[in-house]
Amino acid sequence: MISAGIDIGSRSIECVTIKNGDISEIRKADTGFDPIGQAKQLINGLKFDRILATGYGRNLFEIEHNTATITEIKAHARGAVHFFPKVLSVLDIGGQDSKVIKLNDSGKVIQFEMNDRCAAGTGKFLEIMAKTLGFSIDTFGNEAMIAKKDLSISSMCTVFAESEVTSLVAKGENPNEIARGLHLAVLKRAVSMLNRVCPKGPVVFTGGVANNPFIVERLAQMTQREILVPQPPEINGAVGAALIAMENGKQIK
Repeated sequence: MISAGIDIGSRSIECVTIKNGDISEIRKADTGFDPIGQAKQLINGLKFDRILATGYGRNLFEIEHNTATITEIKAHARGAVHFFPKVLSVLDIGGQDSKVIKLNDSGKVIQFEMNDRCAAGTGKFLEIMAKTLGFSIDTFGNEAMIAKKDLSISSMCTVFAESEVTSLVAKGENPNEIARGLHLAVLKRAVSMLNRVCPKGPVVFTGGVANNPFIVERLAQMTQREILVPQPPEINGAVGAALIAMENGKQIK
């Protein structure tokens, strides 16, 4: 049997198929302005027996394809256990939200905390700030790494932070140091959530922001914990959905 999982996020969509317990195919696309249309194109021609959707667009996908869905919390927990079977802590930072998930020894979710009401601390925040500074989001972490000192950013509201960044640039502050300060502001929120929900042990770091080398490096330093990153980290939710589809999913019609 071939199972599929599709994670419809705010910035990107990932679809994964699993055959005999192993990942057999990975497809990705930008979400754009028509996430369901993009998702439809993504699964076009894809061979699978069952599919399960997760992510913020999962309910629309359910209506369009008459199939089942799973919450992002359960999907990311299951995916993390697939990549790192002994994991007890998961940090996911995506485009729209950030979340920390605590698992028991059996891989079941026992506690979680999510920030989904504000862009601060998410990939979207970093994307907007990178654009404000004239950097590419793909190289933003590297730009922060070459800064020679930390620069404090006082506001985490996206609108106010953008104004603060513009003001700092006008004052002649180094753009790389501003980038570093923005990354550290995001990290402080993530570490705060981790300390509240999962204060000990290795952390599986998932979501697109886990591709950022500065975030990964500083997260390890600030928490003094091992940071485990699936490769690629953005497919973790889709992998979890595909595995759950294999175990108890609903066949697509």
